Amino acid sequence: MAALLLFLGRTTEELAVIYRHKRPRFLSRRCHRSLEALKDTPGGFSLVETLVATGMLAAAVVSLGQLFTLSTRTNLGSRHASVSSILAAQKVEELRALTWGLDTQGFPVSDTSTDTTSSPESPAGGTGLSPSPNTTLQQNTPGYVDYIDRVGNKLGGGSVPPDATAYIRRWSVAPLPANPNNTLVIQVLVTPHRNRGSANFSSVARLPGEARLVTVKTRKAR
Repeated sequence: MAALLLFLGRTTEELAVIYRHKRPRFLSRRCHRSLEALKDTPGGFSLVETLVATGMLAAAVVSLGQLFTLSTRTNLGSRHASVSSILAAQKVEELRALTWGLDTQGFPVSDTSTDTTSSPESPAGGTGLSPSPNTTLQQNTPGYVDYIDRVGNKLGGGSVPPDATAYIRRWSVAPLPANPNNTLVIQVLVTPHRNRGSANFSSVARLPGEARLVTVKTRKAR
């Protein structure tokens, strides 16, 4: 009991001093060994412990950095997809609003001259709903492409994107094989301004962050 009272409330340093100077006879061998271990225990971290902790911290920081980069790319891709969808729907509505119907006597009336690449639209100088070449979704074709800046403003058409281009919007107009005189198939592809590589080949693949819409327009009597 006396030994227990001697140890209660003592710090490591105090216990080491008691062992070194007083060495009470009533201490057991186990107590001697414990005090010897306390006396030899270093007061700080060893170099190995410091290196291990530093390595773990570095690994955690690298992992967080990779996660942040991935999150940023995902958010940017989602933003591109949303904007591309809005721009594609906008162009579909512009093309569907052009005249493609029948007059009062039943004769076909077609808009083949409106320029939808300008803002506001011009009634002349464009292609309207004229059938497009087969490659208008694969490459920038005057009359079937316009360019949009970061805030959604039209920058005009042509084969070369202006410097402020953020999105490229291409479209195609083709008669429906089953009813070529009265029905058109309209496709719109919107992509961020970038090199699409092989995605422009063949059937034109849709990449992440892009939008592609397809609709039909049939002649109706006025």
